[in-house]
Amino acid sequence: MDTTLQDPLIGHVLDGRYRVDERIAVGGMATVYRAVDTRLERELAVKVMHPSLADDEEFTERFIREAKSVARLDHQNIVGVLDQGRDGDYVYLAMEYVAGCTLRDLLRERGALAPRAVLDIMEPLLAGLGAAHRAGLVHRDIKPENVLIGAGGRVKVADFGLARGVDHQTSADTGTLLGTVSYLAPERIEHGTADQRADVYACGVLLYELLTGAKPHGGDSPAQVLFAHVHRDVPPPSEAVPGLAAALDTLVAKAAARTPRDRPADAVEMLALVRETRAGLTDEELDVRPPAAVDTPEAADGEEPTDRITPPPASASGVGPEDRTSVVPRPAGVRATAPDGPGAVGHTARIELPPEPADGGAPATLAARLPRRPVLLLIAAVLAVLGIGAGVWYVNSGQFVRTPGVYGVPQAEAEATLRDAGLDVTVTEAYHETVEAGHVISTDPARGDRVRKNATVTLTVSQGPPVATVPNLRGIPLEEAKAQLERAGLTPGEESHEFSAEVPRGSVLSTDPAAGTEKRPDAAVALVVSRGPQLDVPDVTGIAEGTAIQQLTEAGYEVEIAPERVFSEEESGTVAEQSPEAGEAAGEGDVITLTISKGQEMIVVPDVRGESEEEGRRILEDAGFEVNVNRLFFTGTIFNQSIYGGDSAARGSTITIWVR
Repeated sequence: MDTTLQDPLIGHVLDGRYRVDERIAVGGMATVYRAVDTRLERELAVKVMHPSLADDEEFTERFIREAKSVARLDHQNIVGVLDQGRDGDYVYLAMEYVAGCTLRDLLRERGALAPRAVLDIMEPLLAGLGAAHRAGLVHRDIKPENVLIGAGGRVKVADFGLARGVDHQTSADTGTLLGTVSYLAPERIEHGTADQRADVYACGVLLYELLTGAKPHGGDSPAQVLFAHVHRDVPPPSEAVPGLAAALDTLVAKAAARTPRDRPADAVEMLALVRETRAGLTDEELDVRPPAAVDTPEAADGEEPTDRITPPPASASGVGPEDRTSVVPRPAGVRATAPDGPGAVGHTARIELPPEPADGGAPATLAARLPRRPVLLLIAAVLAVLGIGAGVWYVNSGQFVRTPGVYGVPQAEAEATLRDAGLDVTVTEAYHETVEAGHVISTDPARGDRVRKNATVTLTVSQGPPVATVPNLRGIPLEEAKAQLERAGLTPGEESHEFSAEVPRGSVLSTDPAAGTEKRPDAAVALVVSRGPQLDVPDVTGIAEGTAIQQLTEAGYEVEIAPERVFSEEESGTVAEQSPEAGEAAGEGDVITLTISKGQEMIVVPDVRGESEEEGRRILEDAGFEVNVNRLFFTGTIFNQSIYGGDSAARGSTITIWVR
């Protein structure tokens, strides 16, 4: 049955602009639809938060944060966010529409992929994720469902709904973390913290799954999978794929190392590692066929199976059990808000952390430890424990609060939130690449930390991206000007030269941008360098070499002599050519290049007597002479020439012929 017929949004126009045509996928927080922007007449995807969550401030904040996080990323391997808004109960994102499938769909169809195809997928995936990492974002939910493969084979990272800044606490609220159990890094499970290396770990797990067709850690419950992430290494994929290159085992081991410091620092470093690994593999190693691979329709007639990245046909609804957001349990005292089956390891999940004991961890099974005593002694012991617990509760009750989360909140709003919680506030400022000026970067104590009421919390407020001011370099020698730029946190850029009667030659005339302009650190600053006052180059052609050098040197120029002399009309030993030429503009200290003459080139004159006028003219001109004709009669035969054949004459000189 087509469930989209029951969806009230099908056919609805959001904000009077986005016409919803078809449901693509359903998740735990939102539903994704194919839609049309009626204003620009283009197809796009619209992600709509479930109405039941629209009144939940936390979920709405996360939803809008996704739009802001991804909107500032511009990369061909990241699904772009185009717009965000609210229409009644519907909170939505308008996104780039990728016609194709998810990597999960590809795995369901293929089972496992050859290393060549795996690396073809991992490289663009890591390129897109690397752009997010270098922008200060951690995705926190890398898995096959969030990797899209377009109809043309382009790979794109999607669903930044859980993305946070690197310096932001991972948990959505105190005592919980969000993610997909099968791809959670050990440090997220143990400490609830995540930086770019947590995404790298998920990519390592994904790499193993693509090579083998199975996840590295399995279990009957999510708790068992979480336990395995923390206590067991990801096995070498070659154990499941005989003949797999050892370099691929090493790549998986580095990316999925349990200790964060043993992994690549971010997706950019992992991408370099993937490319280095690929370069070292032979064609045979790249085309190893995994046992879990499923023959594609192209191989059904006996053809060799192929692992081209070609998306399989999408399902009617695009919704699978591993696509949904769910709540799952956690091992060793971690409980979930609702039970789920084994399949929950593939879901994006909210996991609740164990609550702190109010009495510092007093045993819950005191009666089991007591020896068998008379009933009165047992009652007395129980009453004693209850009394101690009541005393501890009395001392602690109302004395402590947890630091509210105010990351990214405007300063005034953050101060009000902290004071409402019974805390004092001090403020410091710092530059930050991604947090808007005037908004909170961090708190000390950190979000969720347990502090006494009336304690002081230090807010660090963003001053915006760090800036460097272009110094005034006019009149400063070039090398010193470059040093000043570097001390100011800027980079010397392109150099150009202009004449100036005011600024000495070799010193800075101006900068682009101008002095006092604020730029991001390491930005390039172009320098215009003075050539000194403008002079007219004197004409020294035809002058003896020594005299020409003396005249130019006295005029303030440097002189160079061309290594080879040339034939010219000028006398031998005089200047035949100069560069720049006479009258051109030059500055004091500029180099004038002189080419010295070897004199005229002498060549032998051909004898053309007896030849026709036309033939004689051709012979002489081909030899390098000019020809003058005197006609006595009109028979056209040459009977004399001004320079006899066999004699020498300067190339280009004129020879007269007589014709009768």
